[in-house]
Amino acid sequence: MAEFECRLKKYRLLKDLTQEQLAAQVGVRRETIMRLEKAQYNPSLKLAIDISRAVEAPIEEIFIFD
Repeated sequence: MAEFECRLKKYRLLKDLTQEQLAAQVGVRRETIMRLEKAQYNPSLKLAIDISRAVEAPIEEIFIFD
């Protein structure tokens, strides 16, 4: 089974965003961002793209599937 790693927290902090601010930008709840950062939730393609644009980093650098 593929391993999932999420580097969202790193990129979110580089943009000086709180979980709540990022959640508001991409249209999800703060808990969704928290679960993503803990690699407990796999994002939809749309959410991954929205997050990538919000933190200005490539999807493949934020979400890692091995």
